[in-house]
Amino acid sequence: MEMRQLKAFATVARSLSFSRAAEELDYAQSSVSSQIQLLEQELGTAVFERLGRKIALTDGGARLLVYAEQILKLAAEAKVAVSGSALPKGTLSIGAPESLCVSRLPALVQEYRRRYPEVEIILKMGCCLDFPRWLLNNVIDVAFCIDREIASPMLVCETLVRERMVVTAAAGHPITQKAPLWPPDLQGEPLILTESDCTYRAVLDRILADAGIQPGSVLEFGSIEAIKKLVVRGLGTTLLPYVVLEEELAAGQLVDLGWEGPDFRIATQLVHHKDKWISPPLRALLDLAREMIGPDHQ
Repeated sequence: MEMRQLKAFATVARSLSFSRAAEELDYAQSSVSSQIQLLEQELGTAVFERLGRKIALTDGGARLLVYAEQILKLAAEAKVAVSGSALPKGTLSIGAPESLCVSRLPALVQEYRRRYPEVEIILKMGCCLDFPRWLLNNVIDVAFCIDREIASPMLVCETLVRERMVVTAAAGHPITQKAPLWPPDLQGEPLILTESDCTYRAVLDRILADAGIQPGSVLEFGSIEAIKKLVVRGLGTTLLPYVVLEEELAAGQLVDLGWEGPDFRIATQLVHHKDKWISPPLRALLDLAREMIGPDHQ
């Protein structure tokens, strides 16, 4: 297998289009097709299914993609390692949940791009359950997690800031009369929450279950912004990090209900694989994250 074959394969796999891959790579489409055919001949199996004008990865192609992405990343890291360039350059893949993508990361990414314009940033949004798997498979270089403190022998986890979690409802909602709030105060109350694979949602569910509390209807949304809009309209109560609620709380649209139940113990953490080579772009991100989000910034 040659690097250009793997690059062509990975590019086609991302776009599921030979024409778009050819445009991205600045190749003729026939050249991309030829690279894929040579790769399939060497492997002795098809990596794509041709379904009329559409294509899809075969099972073998899906397995190959994991290795191809790792090989291409390692090749890029090797190139940076021996280039001798003082200014970080290359590609940096970051995983993060939506809650951090809309709160702490925009300013960080903006400042990083200002300081290191030659680094291409790929931001991959997911849930905190995704990130360990992505890091172990080298799909991303680093993850920002908002979670209970992670302990893993394969991962290096650094707590940047302990997040204040807020149980909140719209100003004027009847539940505001119960503040400060204890778990029994949520009995029968309609809740609007993140999806069940979100860590702080799971912690709240466990706290309520342990207390024998049964809330009313529970609406699940994958979007933080959607949750806030529904809560502002008085349709229920939610639990979110303070950092994503600052504007609405300051404007008086939402009220901090003063949670008096068990501590959620949620923190924003910086996580990477213990064997990950700390490339200049990654080192620069780690340092900037500590500078802008870490304890010294608080």
